[in-house]
Amino acid sequence: MSADEGPRSTATGPRLDSPGRIHRRKALTRDDMLRAALRIVDAEGVEALSMRRLGKALDRDPMRLYRHAPSKDALLDGIVELVLSELRVSTMHDGNWEATLRATAHAFRAIAVAHPNVVPLLVTRPLAAPLALRPRGTLRLLEDLLELLVGAGFDPDGALHAYRLYFGFLQGHILNELQERVHDPDETDDLLRLGLHHLPPREFARLRSLASALASYDGARELDEGLDIVLGGLRGQLASAA
Repeated sequence: MSADEGPRSTATGPRLDSPGRIHRRKALTRDDMLRAALRIVDAEGVEALSMRRLGKALDRDPMRLYRHAPSKDALLDGIVELVLSELRVSTMHDGNWEATLRATAHAFRAIAVAHPNVVPLLVTRPLAAPLALRPRGTLRLLEDLLELLVGAGFDPDGALHAYRLYFGFLQGHILNELQERVHDPDETDDLLRLGLHHLPPREFARLRSLASALASYDGARELDEGLDIVLGGLRGQLASAA
């Protein structure tokens, strides 16, 4: 290679900066790999992710990636762990467990809105293995919420019931909100914005008539309205137990 050809690299080997000098690349970490995988999923969807595609994005031999994720299932679990690591359950202040659950719900919603292509993984990946065999990072939220609820005065069984009710509502809300994303945000007519004009008027008259209400959907406000009901019910259960 002549001196003016510049540095050269390969996907698997070191880079030659100049004759006789070898620049070794930084070792690939699991976190580097997972963040690159998340970028692919965010941009192109889960279907676009493969070890070959990820290797190309990282400029690495795909076979080397298996050191950090022995299968695509493990890679998907790692993405879920990475995304959930952004979520922290706040410490309960002044005994206000309801405010903590409300803040956690909004934080979860913010993560889901930022990574909509990951939401199906957040809902379905926990189903792929028994509870105790799931990646530790996916269980941290459950442990933290149970600790919060027991600290609020629920007995352990009651805390588990409260978690199921709370988190089931939260997941359902997120899935529903993402389903109602605007089809064409630049269109001024609500029917066209949502793509409802494709539906036969005689078969879907009621749905088409709700175009304005659907187009004005406010996910954060709807979340708070649902939390009012869920937290009110849990408050009543806690008072009855006391």
